[in-house]
Amino acid sequence: MIYPIITAQEAAASIQNGETVGIGGFSSVGTPKAVPAALAEYAESLHKEGKEFKIGLITGGATGNQVDSALAKAHAVTFRTPFQSNKDMRNAINDKEIKYFDLHLSQIGQDVRYGFLGDIDTAIVEVSEITPDGRLIPSTSVGISPTLVKVARKVIVELNAAHTGRLNGMHDIFIPATPPYRTELPIYHVNDRVGSISMEVDPKKVIGVVMTNERDQIAPFTPLNDTTRQIGLNVANFLEREWSRGAIPKEFLPLQSGVGNIANAVLGALGNEKKLPAFSMFTEVIQNSVIDLMLQGRINYVAGSSLTLSDDKLDTLYEHIGDLKERVILRPQETTNHPEIIRRLGIIAVNTALEADIFGNVNSTHVLGCKMMNGIGGSGDFARNAYLSIFTTPSTAKGGLISSIVPQVSHVDSTEHDVRIIATEQGVADLRGKCPYDRARCIIENCAHPDYKQLLWDYLKLSEGKSCHTPMSLQNAFKMHIAFAETGDMRNTRFE
Repeated sequence: MIYPIITAQEAAASIQNGETVGIGGFSSVGTPKAVPAALAEYAESLHKEGKEFKIGLITGGATGNQVDSALAKAHAVTFRTPFQSNKDMRNAINDKEIKYFDLHLSQIGQDVRYGFLGDIDTAIVEVSEITPDGRLIPSTSVGISPTLVKVARKVIVELNAAHTGRLNGMHDIFIPATPPYRTELPIYHVNDRVGSISMEVDPKKVIGVVMTNERDQIAPFTPLNDTTRQIGLNVANFLEREWSRGAIPKEFLPLQSGVGNIANAVLGALGNEKKLPAFSMFTEVIQNSVIDLMLQGRINYVAGSSLTLSDDKLDTLYEHIGDLKERVILRPQETTNHPEIIRRLGIIAVNTALEADIFGNVNSTHVLGCKMMNGIGGSGDFARNAYLSIFTTPSTAKGGLISSIVPQVSHVDSTEHDVRIIATEQGVADLRGKCPYDRARCIIENCAHPDYKQLLWDYLKLSEGKSCHTPMSLQNAFKMHIAFAETGDMRNTRFE
């Protein structure tokens, strides 16, 4: 099957004002690069002519500068979902230029297929290979690309020669049936393969293939500092204790890890904890430390939706592809984040919080309750269904001006009912089996920074003598946030 070769500019010109466009990729890798850039230029040229041009934008997750930054700067987006991590897109969202709705990442693929988000006019996906019969082999991520090419009226393909021939056989593409015909997702071990290595697409919908040769350009992770290193050690030590006492099975359990330096620190610490057996990962994002630990024999298998690797680590993967190809599986995020599989496999989930309150509620998305950072991502999918749900955060931010442990989070993403463990560099709070008073005491004692402990104890004392189940003071719950907004330092809080 030979599709027509077109330029990025020709592809962009096929998209009309008001269309809903689905962009493939996940976690800023495996995303199309040439067509979104051309689309931004096309939008700017139309705007100079006084013509309207904006699209609705649906993705699998974060898409990085090639998509989010380019289109936000071109003022070419009306709405965006489900997750972003780009400064320009974030600013446009917070300025109310772009309507943004946050969503659990396990839901976006099925919501698109159910028609909850309307018709998808154009899908743009990056692939590493096109098979002789016209099927598409994704590149470094999957996201919701299989769903997008299935439901879109038009499909634009970017064929990226930077990965051609290297990823064949690594993908496991499976789309669940629609209710009431859906059956279980038949994954019983991390390394089970249940789908196809490629995506099916109706050849009549493919308007053309744009040729590219460009890596994802993921920057190297910054070195660990004392805080992130200590958080990693605290989590690793906690899990080792749980394993030693039999609360985690002797063969251990699959791990899910969020994105960023703390996640890398936790994985590094677990990898160095030689008392623990080698483990597997069932996660969204496969980061640098995973490849190192696989080569060291500390990780057996990993299943995720993206290879979010810096260039040097991607080179390492390709150098050892013969050994690693059968141990690394790339799946749609609807599979990697599926509640049924997370619960069946008994995942230990480790995610990052912006702030947590003394009752265990977690805010992952909003600064001071109103300004969007990135989105909930997949943390909620894992937190609610995990064998153990762990949230990590440094105890302070902005050089100590902000406490990450507060009386009441300013926005709730994961509730106290889904959060089992909170870890900071100060220590670990195990919230299992504790009432609100005991949870509060445990979090203050083990996780709060010394500069803020007395403030939090003072808040808790406000409820003494009152008849209540949860010791919350309506007039004081957000006083720490208000103090920061007014004075720039939460330590200036005064409770009434």
